[in-house]
Order: sequence, then structure tokens, then C-alpha cells
Amino acid sequence: MKLKDFKILVVLLLLTQTSFAYQVTFKILDKVTKQPLEGVQVVAEQKTYIGLTNQSGLINADFEKTSLHLTFFYFGYAVVEKDFSFKDHQTITLYLTPLQEELSEVVLNAKKRINYGLTTLKPVVGTHIYAGKKTEVVNLDLVVGNKATNNPRQVFAKVAGLNIYDSNDGGLQLNIGGRGLDPNRTANFNTRQNDYDISADVLGYPESYYTPPTEALEQIQVIRGAASLQYGTQFGGLINFITKKPVNKPVEVITRNTVGSFGTLSNFSSISGTSHKFNYYAYYNGKQGDGFRPNSDYKSNNFFAHLGYDFNVDTNIAFELSSFNYIAHQPGGLSDVQFLEDPTQSYLQRNWFGVDWKLYNLKFEHQITDASKLTVSLFALDAYRKVVGFRGNPILLEPNLFDPNGDEQNNDGSYIFNRDLIVGDFRNYGAEARFLSSYQLGKNTNYYLLGGKLYRANNTQRQGAGTKGTDADFSFDESAAQYPNQNDFDFPNFNASLFGEHIFNINKHLSITPGFRFEHINTKSRGSYYVYNNNNPQFSEHKDDNNSFVRNFVLLGLGISYKPSQLFELYTNFSQNYRSVTFSDIRTVSPTFVIDPNITDETGFTADLGVRGKVKKAFSYDASIFTLVYGNRIGQIFSNTPPYRGQWVRKNIGTAFIYGVESLLQWNIKETYFKNNKNVILDVFTNLAITKSVYLESDENGVAGNEVEFIPLLNLKTGASFGWKNLLASLQYTYISEQFTDVTNSPYNPNNEEDVSGAIPSYDILDFSISYKFSKHFRIESGINNLLNNSYFTRRATGYPGPGIIPAEPRYYYATLEIKI
Repeated sequence: MKLKDFKILVVLLLLTQTSFAYQVTFKILDKVTKQPLEGVQVVAEQKTYIGLTNQSGLINADFEKTSLHLTFFYFGYAVVEKDFSFKDHQTITLYLTPLQEELSEVVLNAKKRINYGLTTLKPVVGTHIYAGKKTEVVNLDLVVGNKATNNPRQVFAKVAGLNIYDSNDGGLQLNIGGRGLDPNRTANFNTRQNDYDISADVLGYPESYYTPPTEALEQIQVIRGAASLQYGTQFGGLINFITKKPVNKPVEVITRNTVGSFGTLSNFSSISGTSHKFNYYAYYNGKQGDGFRPNSDYKSNNFFAHLGYDFNVDTNIAFELSSFNYIAHQPGGLSDVQFLEDPTQSYLQRNWFGVDWKLYNLKFEHQITDASKLTVSLFALDAYRKVVGFRGNPILLEPNLFDPNGDEQNNDGSYIFNRDLIVGDFRNYGAEARFLSSYQLGKNTNYYLLGGKLYRANNTQRQGAGTKGTDADFSFDESAAQYPNQNDFDFPNFNASLFGEHIFNINKHLSITPGFRFEHINTKSRGSYYVYNNNNPQFSEHKDDNNSFVRNFVLLGLGISYKPSQLFELYTNFSQNYRSVTFSDIRTVSPTFVIDPNITDETGFTADLGVRGKVKKAFSYDASIFTLVYGNRIGQIFSNTPPYRGQWVRKNIGTAFIYGVESLLQWNIKETYFKNNKNVILDVFTNLAITKSVYLESDENGVAGNEVEFIPLLNLKTGASFGWKNLLASLQYTYISEQFTDVTNSPYNPNNEEDVSGAIPSYDILDFSISYKFSKHFRIESGINNLLNNSYFTRRATGYPGPGIIPAEPRYYYATLEIKI
């Protein structure tokens, strides 16, 4: 046989794997309601993982043996262990019985870990493919922490490498980044709720002003850069908030009431149930607080409703509505000198931020065959965000213009200057369809996904003179005709995309997953901006600025997974990424920086290589190295080059190279030393990211060779969880090393009185939380965030809510009473 022929034969043998397999379908139903159960875990002998049932309660499996002992796990239900004899193409229906007995918190926690304590996503879930990707899952029922204020340090404690802006607004907004991406409003991730978009404009303005309450969530899924293929083009990847599912009984009511430091009051109340083919879940979350600084009070209301109907075990439809609104007083930023003097002070009292967010989604799911499934989502957003306030640096203006709080006043107490007002209206809608199917090649099952998305946005933005008062008045002062910061634009954007992925299971250990995404993007701006003539205001004028920018491109990616056993997996992936210029990059006028008119889109790629797995039940790990190449990266630089005269300019800086190591190690000490004691929980974890970066090239002087902004070298979160019967507690330590905030790598200067630039010094935080369940109806939670009362900050804002340092919250106490009926 020729060498060439031998190679062909080897490849064919790998692909076909000709040994016979019995193809069996299990249908798992609730014994009481007869409804399908999604997420039932099926395990064979020697703890071999088979998979999870889909939304129709189905799971397909191939078995080489004619008989086998299988175990079926599902939280809240009795475990089923049974011997089976198989016939080819057989369907087996099983009924699981809901548990009635009351279990301790420790036992419940252990069962949750068995059933859905997964830290990564399986290769195929519903109509989604995750094979070969860097995925992380936060299971909220296993988080002991401050859920009432969505404390991101605790919620995302086991997600590697995230950089977080700490805020004092009760968790109204989530600000997370990673791998050198700006955390501001999570704008570098594609943010979704139950698989549909929730940001203002996915391409034109991807900032997320809406964050669902942690108390309402079952999971948070984090898929890194390779998510561009299925979810969008962003460098950060995907953040997907999964709300709780309707319970399998007629009605369940939960109310949680929280009190905390600085006047925090929060109520979360939900109702859930299933009746025959109809299911529902709804919640209301209201919160308010004073904040730890003057002028930092807030109030919010959040409502969500899910209504579902199962036509049969194969077809269902669901409608979801989210409504979120809040008003937040913004105390402004501080200089370094002011922060060291007193981080709780505020120099501005006229700044306000208002948000109203309404999301709609209609989702249709149909199991076409045992191997094929279709989902179609129709979604829409109707929202606004309004910002009014004084955004200059009060220290740089004449002292006699300011009252003791720093706002400009006349001698009679009235205010001299109009506040700056920005109003953005976001109205967009779209549809996304996904089709996933599988086929047999030899004894291996291969999966492929095809999908498409249509998205149209009709957004508007107006900036101009606000009122001269102090209240949350978001109306324009039409009499201020010569106010310098004015623009009025429509942004009619359109996006069409096609995407696909295919899992080639070469054998039972090795899979290769290529993918693609085609993007058609048409962004437009129609409107005018005001050119103010400082020397002769009467010659100021409005200029029209109508643009259209059409792009067509393809993103490619590849994931590889090698899994020789259920305890070890080697994975790697590569994906191209893209970020379009947003309209806030183009026309928003800021008193602290200007926009380069030649600013353009960012392009690049991300790659991961890692290992993950378990050592028995006691130890789990996920460690990877990554790289991110960021072309045309947008940043801010101080420029004296004409037409700029000593100004900060937002523009394309150059090509950034970011690389590092991310790891999550977890040790279940109970399984090592107290294996037979069911009343004990004791485990520890270490989440460490080491990240380096450099600007490879730049047209700006003094930038090439500098480090990239928002990247601490060390990002460490470590902690321990412990429990006894109905008592659960956790202790978490966070350390973040120094990070730069601008491309010039301005150092930290404690004597800085005027500039908003400078590094963020290293900081550390200790958090403690505790929970006790009195009965199946009552639970109390409490804790202390920032236990050591360290004074630190995580952000230097160049615009809102600054400018300047935004101090992080000092020591904070909270207590929550939960009642479940």
C-alpha cells in the first residue's frame, strides 16, 4: 500500500468508527404535571457523563452495549437509577418524582452542585454551540453574597480576568470589561437576556443601561471572544443573563426585602407557576438609596413578565416583557488631592441621570425531529437615557462663581450657567432565527448550526442647553440659542447577518468546530451640529452632517476540543473580531475631550488555549493562555498638534497586543476530608489572571511600546465557602494591581489637582456574607462588603459621571429577609 493510500485509510477510519451503536432517545417528564424537564443530567457506569435533556425533555444517546445501568439527576426530584436493555432507534419515557421532604441548606447546595453546578457550558445547548470555546457559567443559587445590589465582585467572583468598575448606585448598571476592554457599561460585550439583545444599539451604541436583578437570575453565561460567530462582532464576547424558569406547580411566591448602609432599601417579589400547558414567571424589583456621598441618591423600578405556552412536547412559544426605569443623582468626580482629603465629598449637586428601558421578546421553539430544532426570536427595544448636569471641572473655574458645593451661583443664589443636557432615544427591533441539527457519521454524532439576524435601529440624540435649576429636569432651554454644545441627530442603522458553526466529532475524544459570520452594516447619521465662534458669537452656525457608511465583511473562527476522559479537556479557539464606531464616538460634545473627525472602526482577533476538568469530586480547574490583537484601537491622547490646542482627543491610537494567563482552581475540601458528612460544606477557590499588554505601533508620538489602558497585571479573587446544616457563609478577597487609564501611561500623582488623567493605584477588598434558612419558608441573609473599609477607586471618568475620580463604596452592611410561599 502506498503511503498516500495509507493516510487516506487512516482518515476514513477516524471519521467512520464503524462499530455498531444503539441509538436511543429518552423522554423525561414530571410525574405530577406530565411536563417535560429540561436539564436532567444522565450519567452511565463509571460516572460517564451522557448529557442533559433539552427543553422538550429529550436526550439522544448512542450505546455500544445492549444493556447499561443509568442514573438520572434533576434538582428537586428523586434520583432514578435503573438497568436498561436497548433496541436500536428506541424511545424510552421516564417520569421523575418531585421531592416533598424539607432538606437542609447544605444538602440542597450539594444537590445543586450535582445537577447544575457546571462551571462551563456543554458543547451543544438548545440551538447553541459552545464546543472548543472559553465558556464560564455563574450559577446564582450557589452564590452567597449581596444579590440585592448586584455586587459584581461576588457575582462574577469565579469568572477569570474581569475588570470591574465599582459604583454606589445600588447595582443599577453593570460595568465590566476584560483583557484590556473598557468596563464602561459593559459596552465591549454583546449583552443579552435569555438570548436576546438588551443594549441600546448593538452596533451604533452598545452600552447597557439595563441590568436584570441578580435575585431574578438562574445563570449568567460568559462566552469570550469566539462568541463573535454566533452573537455579534464584539471583542469581549457574550454576557447572557438567564432568568429563573417557571416552577412545576400552580403557584410559588417569593418576596425578599433588604436594608443596607446609606439608606438602601430594596424589595424583590416574584410569582411563578405552571398550569397544564401554560407557565409564567414575573417579578418586581424596587430599590432606593442615599449613597455614601452627598448628591448620590437613586431610585429604581424593575418589572419583568414571562408567559409561556406549550402546544405539545415539541412546540412552545413564550412572550417576555422587561420594564426598567431609574433616576440617579450624580455627585461628580474628584481630583487626586480631593480624594485623599475626603473620598466622600461632592462638588456638584445639579447632575442627574435618567433611564427608561422597555424590552419585548417573542420566542418560538420547535423540535422538528429528534435531531433538529428551530428557534425564532422577535425582539424590540423602546428606551431613552437622559443626562443633565454641569460637566466642567469646578477647580479650573473662578472660585467666586461657586457655592460651597462647587456649583456656579449668582449672589442671589440663582445659577449662572445652563446645565448640559443629552437625550438619547433608542427604538430598534429585529428577528433572529437559529436552526440546529445533527447527523450520524459512523458512530459519531455531528452537529451544525445555521442562523440569521435582521436588526433595524431608529435612534435619535439631541444635546443642548438644559435648565439652570438643581432638580432632575430633563427639558431643554430653548431660549439658550447660542449654547456652545449643541447637536441633533437621527441614526437609522440597519444590520443583516448570517452565521454558522459545525461540530465535526472526529472520534469520541476529538472535535473540530469551524464557524463563520457574514455582516452587512449600514450606519447613517442625519442632522446638524453647532459651531460656536468664541471670538464673535453672532457668526456661530449650525452645520449639516449627513453620512452613510456601508460595510460587508466575513468573520471566521475555529475551535478544537480534545477530551480523552470526562475529567480532562484540552481546548483552543481563534476568532476574528470587529467593533464599529459608535455615534457617541462621533458627535457627542464633551468639555473634557474632543473627537477626531477621522475616527474609524476597530478590527482584530482573539485566541485561547486552555485545559479544564476535574480530579474526582474534590478538585476542578480551568486554566488558559490567551491573546488579543486590537487594530485601530480607540483611546484618548493629549495633543498640541493643529487643529488641537492642548486638548484631550478621542481617536484611533494604534495596534494593541494583549496576552496573558487566566485560571480558576476550586478545591472541595469536604470531599477530601469530610466525604461522609452530609451536613458540611467547605471549599476554596482561586481566580487569577496575569495580563500583559503593549502598543505595537501608533502614529502618535510616545505611544508605541506603552502599556494598554484598563489592564492590571494581577487580577486576583480568592475565597472560601463553608456551611453547616442550614448555615452557609463565604469570605472573598480581591486584589487588583495598578492600571493605566490613558495611552500616555500617566503615572499616579497624589498631588494632582487639575487633570482627570493618571493611573489607578492597586487596591484590595474583603467581603463576607452569611445565610441561614429557618424553614422551607424563611431565610435570612447578611454580610459586610469592603470589610476592612479600604478607601480606593476603580475609575477615572472623562465625562459623565465625572469628570475625575469616582470613589468606590466604603464598608457596607446589608441584611435580607426572604419569604417563600
